[in-house]
Amino acid sequence: MKQNNLILAIACIALFFVYNNCRAQITTSPGLVAVKKAIENTNTLYFNLFEKNDKSIVNIYTEDASLLAPNTPPITGRKALEKDFEDTFAAGKVKGVKFQISNVYGDGKEYVTEEGTWQVFDLQGKLLDDGKYLKLWRRTKMGWKIFRDLFNSNHKAQ
Repeated sequence: MKQNNLILAIACIALFFVYNNCRAQITTSPGLVAVKKAIENTNTLYFNLFEKNDKSIVNIYTEDASLLAPNTPPITGRKALEKDFEDTFAAGKVKGVKFQISNVYGDGKEYVTEEGTWQVFDLQGKLLDDGKYLKLWRRTKMGWKIFRDLFNSNHKAQ
């Protein structure tokens, strides 16, 4: 019986190392490193445009993009996204947003998925809400663009 437990323990340790090695290869593949850098640059542009209430922020999205926000139907297409950003800016409650990428998945050819956490800040810089997100990015002639943007809060709706 003790020998079986030892074999099981060795097998579990081996699987742990194989899993971590595979994950490291996926996360750090040269193609994904370049894509992640492009996404980081676009996210910085997003923060800057959002802070300025600049509706050209919709150009970060594909023409057929969908924003999948909680408790609302999908917001699909540039015109709908533009209206959503205009409404958000006009409400005057949010001054800034922040994304923290935890991982980028995919082959880096046509689509990749960005996973991370987000924060939203009020006009005084106070944290209003935070949560997690997934963004599906699509390679276009103009570079990587957001194709699907899905997020939700870490807090219960009030």
